[in-house]
Amino acid sequence: MENRFKQSFVAGVERVAAWADLLDAINVYPVADGDTGRNLCVSLSPLRQADGEKDKIVRRLLLAARGNSGNIASQFFSVFYAADFSGSLKETVRKANEKAWKAVSDPRPGTMLSVFDELAEALSEKETLSDPENVDRIMARLEKAVRETRETLPKLRQAGVVDAGALGMYIFFEGFFRTLAGLDNSYRPVTEVFSGFLAISPAFHETLESGYCVDFVVKADAPSEDLARIAAGQESAVILREGDLYKIHLHTDDREKIRSRMGALGSVMAWEDDNLTAQIRDFMNAPADTALHIMTDAAGSLTRDDAKKHGFTLLNSYLNVGDQSMPETYFHPAELYRAMSAGVKVSTSQASVFERHQCYASALARFEKVLYLCVGSVFTGNYSVAMEWKKKHDPENRLTVIDTGAASGRLGAMVFATQSFLMKTKDMDRTIAFARDAVARCEEYVFLEKLQYLAAGGRLSKTSAFFGDMLKMKPVVSPQPEGAKKMGVVRNRADQIKMALEKLAAVLAPDSLALIMLEYSDNIEQVSEFQKQVQNLYPRAEIILQPLSLTSGAHMGPGTWGIAFLRLDEV
Repeated sequence: MENRFKQSFVAGVERVAAWADLLDAINVYPVADGDTGRNLCVSLSPLRQADGEKDKIVRRLLLAARGNSGNIASQFFSVFYAADFSGSLKETVRKANEKAWKAVSDPRPGTMLSVFDELAEALSEKETLSDPENVDRIMARLEKAVRETRETLPKLRQAGVVDAGALGMYIFFEGFFRTLAGLDNSYRPVTEVFSGFLAISPAFHETLESGYCVDFVVKADAPSEDLARIAAGQESAVILREGDLYKIHLHTDDREKIRSRMGALGSVMAWEDDNLTAQIRDFMNAPADTALHIMTDAAGSLTRDDAKKHGFTLLNSYLNVGDQSMPETYFHPAELYRAMSAGVKVSTSQASVFERHQCYASALARFEKVLYLCVGSVFTGNYSVAMEWKKKHDPENRLTVIDTGAASGRLGAMVFATQSFLMKTKDMDRTIAFARDAVARCEEYVFLEKLQYLAAGGRLSKTSAFFGDMLKMKPVVSPQPEGAKKMGVVRNRADQIKMALEKLAAVLAPDSLALIMLEYSDNIEQVSEFQKQVQNLYPRAEIILQPLSLTSGAHMGPGTWGIAFLRLDEV
């Protein structure tokens, strides 16, 4: 039975990941900064490691917790996950709920805390969770609790939406309880369950806030009172403790001062901060939905910020660094390359088939038609998984799937160009035709610093890597429909730049309209200098500086950079 419980936690987290964009889109409380989906994905990510030891998972929950919603959820699940499920589930939820309410200094009904309250009330002392009727009864109670959040908090009433954190917990528990009961994977779309509660009122307005939302972990040498004294003067302060670790969340106008003062009291083990002004501005200026929505894979050199700014959807792939596993777009590139340079074991993995199916269902529930520009089928099984799902669940042919044969910058450039074309033309058929043409014409060249990382990932023999590095050989590869194709070998940085310029000149005239993407790993300064050179040569081109897809970075290593480009016509 314990195995089933662990599988149920994984299902819950994967459900939240699939609907994270919707949670971000309605996140107005306590601040309209559009990050609840992200925060819950990051905060609950340790629960995906179903084979992990309970005490380690609980510790990782503390380290991963981010934002108000993430810190509250991590406290609830630190009790809920660690429980002995042979006992009373109701008592376990009661204890977990009690800890969640203590996670913040000013707990409010109308948030996920109300969902936890309702769950504790809905469970009987001896719950039979294998009974589908019991699962339906519990979920009906949680649905009601989520609906009531809109009327409980004035800000939610003004915006016309339910609380994003509360909805996130409903989504989690639906996956959790249905998996626990052994029910099939057919779910009513969240947009149907909460129809009329998921669109922000045009009259809603958020006042810009200054400062930063900060989450960090301190391994403290000083007493907790000293930590509390520093945090107490800041807004939204939360201090959580697990052994010698203190997890602190707060809003501050001076993040460097806080970091310096906390660093004097112990070792700052993790640090995350968000600019509140930028987040609120981006949230209020989010692009309007269009009749055709573009979806793609995170294997392209695209970020979550890009997706929000331009209005497309990124599907998760996972990055495993040491004992940490998260969607790659939630990792900081610098962390990955530091870990690789230090010899930490790094690998990548795809989202489960269940999570991918949930993502497709989420997209079709939210948008009229969806164009999925899929990472090349030679790199992952995403194309076949999507097409199998489409056969069973898309009788109206609302989902168009294109196998791009691409990854990294080539996929990213196609997505940017196609999204831009859609925004200019508002024409679905022409946009799909444009995307197919872009697949045929877009080029990419990736310049590797060393061969050792390709060898470590099994993509090159270790003997070849050794001699290649010894001879200072720098390979050039291009992601193609048949795989990563070797395009040549150069000896130094100057030769890399020379080859990149030759490839551009073979396709573009100086006055060409084009999209040119320059990708960096841990070498943004060098690539930025090259960007200036390219801009002078092609003044009419749009030149974008992007972090290399971390899926690619994990296989190619520090020092890698790339260039992807697509010649454009006047629209």
